[in-house]
Amino acid sequence: MAPKLSKSEKKVVYDQKLCQLLDEYTQVLVAVADNVGSNQLQSIRKGLRGDSVVLMGKNTMMKRSIRMHAEKTGNNAILNLIPLLVGNVGLIFTKGDLKEVSEEVAKYKVGAPARVGLVAPIDVVVPPGNTGLDPSQTSFFQVLNIPTKINKGTVEIITPVELIKKGEKVGSSEAALLSKLGIRPFSYGLVVISVYDNGSVFSPEVLDLTEDDLIEKFAMGVSMVTSLSLAIAYPTLAAAPHMFINAYKNVLAVAVATDYSFPQADKVKEYLADPSKFAVAAAAAAAADSGAAPAAAAKEEEKKDEPAEESDDDMGFSLFD
Repeated sequence: MAPKLSKSEKKVVYDQKLCQLLDEYTQVLVAVADNVGSNQLQSIRKGLRGDSVVLMGKNTMMKRSIRMHAEKTGNNAILNLIPLLVGNVGLIFTKGDLKEVSEEVAKYKVGAPARVGLVAPIDVVVPPGNTGLDPSQTSFFQVLNIPTKINKGTVEIITPVELIKKGEKVGSSEAALLSKLGIRPFSYGLVVISVYDNGSVFSPEVLDLTEDDLIEKFAMGVSMVTSLSLAIAYPTLAAAPHMFINAYKNVLAVAVATDYSFPQADKVKEYLADPSKFAVAAAAAAAADSGAAPAAAAKEEEKKDEPAEESDDDMGFSLFD
């Protein structure tokens, strides 16, 4: 049997493990572990086994190890983890896809009863219906102002009642009632609150962005840059095409209003001088569009009807014999 480690030896082992993980992994999920039991945490570790490691510990120890490791290796990027170590949090080191690992962690949630003194993470609503409780239990409902009636010898709740609001502490009466009704309103598990990736820190909501979302945001950014550039007359790559078109329109307007001309303005002046040419051009364009498809189809048909060309070998002799 291995000798039991002292407190100082355990700190050294923990420090070595954390430093090894910092060297091996570049992606870390910071997760809150409030109300997560040891058995539940063990299940999460098993589910992530292979490409991820869950490490829990005291924040002061983790911060100290990270600082010392940054000084030793010169990797100051890991110092960005220190501000994230607030509250009851743990670190999930991973080499897998961050979104997939985050979704896997979210699967391991366990229902829990409403214990006295807990802060409700969600609103708790008691649904209407038969409770199965005998009439002697109506005192619980009266204290909480829940409308009830006696139906077939049992207490029945008439309307849905918001028993506890999010952020409120659970009282003894609420906890007792929910326990009698067999309602486990809360569910707890590791909740990812921050993501660390090669020195960058961002919110886990970023992991839910798709390629379409990124393209939409990029297009919106380009549009804003273009608008700003045009407004202040500052040339940028995004605004350049619009500036050229606007400049061409201005020069064309000058050419049309005066005797000055240039090749690109000659055709416009010609159309303005004889408006009937607009109709001719439009008709020609329509005819070209309508006739292009049948012509292409007819050409394909002609190719099909043409006999296959015979090769010299098919005719039984060669021109070079």
